[in-house]
Amino acid sequence: MIKKRTKGKMGQTINPSGKQIIKVETEFHGKKFSLEVGRVGFRSSGSVIARYGETVVLGTAMLSDKPVSGMDYFPLSIEYEERFYAAGRISGSRFVKREGRPSDEAILIGRIIDRPIRPLWPKGYRNEVQAIATVMSLDPTFRPDMVAMIAVSTALMMTGGPFDGPVAGLRIGLDENGKLSSFLSLEQLKEGGLDLIVAGTKEGIIMVEAGCKEVTEEKIVEGIEYAQKEMQPLIDLQNELIAKLDIKKQEYELSLPDKSILDEVAKLLDGKLGEDVRKAYPERNELIGKLRKETLAYYEEKLGEDFPALKNTYLEAFDLAIHKDVRKWIVEKSVRPDGRKLDEIRVLSSEVGLLPRAHGSALFTRGLTQGLNIVTLAPLSYSQVLDTMEYVGEKRYMHHYNAPGYTVGEIKRLGSPGRREIGHSYLAERALVSVLPDEATFPYAIRSVTEIMSQNGSTSMAATCASCLALMDAGVPLKAPVSGIAMGLIMDGDRPIVLSDIADAEDFAGDMDFKVAGTTNGVTALQMDMKVHGLPVDILRQAIEQGKKGRAHILEHMLTTIADPRKEMSPYAPRVESMTVRPEKIREIIGKGGETIQKITAETGAQIDIKDDGTVLIASPDQKSIQAAMDWIARIVAVPEVGKVYTQVPVMNVMDFGAFVQILPGTDGLVHVSEMSDERVEKPSDVVKEGDLVDVKLVSIDDRGRLQLSMRAAKK
Repeated sequence: MIKKRTKGKMGQTINPSGKQIIKVETEFHGKKFSLEVGRVGFRSSGSVIARYGETVVLGTAMLSDKPVSGMDYFPLSIEYEERFYAAGRISGSRFVKREGRPSDEAILIGRIIDRPIRPLWPKGYRNEVQAIATVMSLDPTFRPDMVAMIAVSTALMMTGGPFDGPVAGLRIGLDENGKLSSFLSLEQLKEGGLDLIVAGTKEGIIMVEAGCKEVTEEKIVEGIEYAQKEMQPLIDLQNELIAKLDIKKQEYELSLPDKSILDEVAKLLDGKLGEDVRKAYPERNELIGKLRKETLAYYEEKLGEDFPALKNTYLEAFDLAIHKDVRKWIVEKSVRPDGRKLDEIRVLSSEVGLLPRAHGSALFTRGLTQGLNIVTLAPLSYSQVLDTMEYVGEKRYMHHYNAPGYTVGEIKRLGSPGRREIGHSYLAERALVSVLPDEATFPYAIRSVTEIMSQNGSTSMAATCASCLALMDAGVPLKAPVSGIAMGLIMDGDRPIVLSDIADAEDFAGDMDFKVAGTTNGVTALQMDMKVHGLPVDILRQAIEQGKKGRAHILEHMLTTIADPRKEMSPYAPRVESMTVRPEKIREIIGKGGETIQKITAETGAQIDIKDDGTVLIASPDQKSIQAAMDWIARIVAVPEVGKVYTQVPVMNVMDFGAFVQILPGTDGLVHVSEMSDERVEKPSDVVKEGDLVDVKLVSIDDRGRLQLSMRAAKK
């Protein structure tokens, strides 16, 4: 028996589960944006279907009813799931058709959704929370990530947990008229030169991320203001839906250090902090480490056998006391943990050309933060193939970031890169991709790898600076050099205190982590995360302007190391030359079963890549190999020219009436016996034999395409 949906009170549709289907919607930029609950996901803590245009995203959330024992952090996981069926596609991989490990793009979007949501849970909350955004239908005219963020936010609101939402986000770009707009296509975002994501609550901004083509700081601020205003209807829509639902608020307990322990540790440390630990790194770290050991030793002796159970509590109390001391000195005396002024940059040093066999290398050091970057060049055929739900294509510039445990003085298992490493890779990549030369100017695939050597704040910006230096060392003709800086913020009530070039201590104790990279002309990448529940745009404007001055200071230092890209590439880097042929000639270059191109590669030693538009790329460390391959290909695709002299071309066949000579690969012509010499020739074999190399001139091509050649005319 098939059960039909029935109507409940007020005409609402009811599922067989007994749940009502409730839907709210609003007009947004010419399309309906709707949120619907009760249709699917009956056993989840929260489940919502978000629709905008033809994009459909399922947002689900699960919330545990009790905290995870022994957990010293908030166990929140947010995932973004791509489904190829959403775009009407099957994966292009020959071997794997099922969605497997999330793509880097999916991981990055998961991070983007996570970052504005995580700060809105109370400190000390230890219940496990999982939220998943699954894209089920994809409207190709815009990206689905911000619909996914709203779906996740709504699902979390439905759980009844202490989530101080809702959150909304918009991806902002410049349309064809140069005006700010949201829900643009990938092509519009690329052509407009601005790809800005802004997320926040009704009260303020929580997260900003951008990739730009040297966009001014003023335009970035304008985009943030625009997004904050435009996202309000999407926040209101979530509140409208939640108001219609009977949501039971969760009862919970926060895992926070006992106030008496906090006060006790603070009193013990009173007099041991302050001026005594205002030292440059690494001396400050050593002093804090020594003080931590002394504090734990004191309580171990005092508490005896009760200490092991309370050790983590006292450690947390110690760290909170350190953070409080950092904030106090910044607020009251404008002095930072290492004694720097608020806008002072740590000591800088850099060098290039460290690794002799690398195509380009650079070491960039800022205080204790240090990144070694290595650049490798290769033909464009080595570009990364992308096959995602949204996009199929290639990526020629790849930045990878590695930071093993030793970089923070710890022992950690080595493994594949985590979400943090992928995020840092992407940020540094975005910082430089807009200043790379185009393929026609520099036909290379470029891999840039940053090996972090030491960490003490802002390794992603160290990776950006090291990458720029290494690219210049490799001879990549950048349009402009790029530098990056991390900024911080301490809120003293309503008074913002902005810090330039933050180290770890200020990051842990502060209210904002803001990274910005760019050239002297403007911003190329930006990432901003708040630890408070939203900030007004005016405070962000101050941070952006102060960051501009810091970037200029760092860039000035970088240019003392290498002022311009090297004119000559490493002798170990492949040389790549390009030539263009008519597309219909590609088959002749390749030959039957690839015979011709394989022969060219084998005999010249050059690597050949051919694009469908007729672009031929020839690569080799040896310029002679490249020239030999180019000459060979030129002969294959050449068209016979009347009046042209062809030198040292082979005699293919000798007949009684003349000889056939091959002037181009696959193109023969006849030298009649009368055209072999100024003197009378009785037998052609008296003048030439098969295999001889002769000079001939193309005299004419008859109406049947036959070539008439002359040895006699070639001498004149």
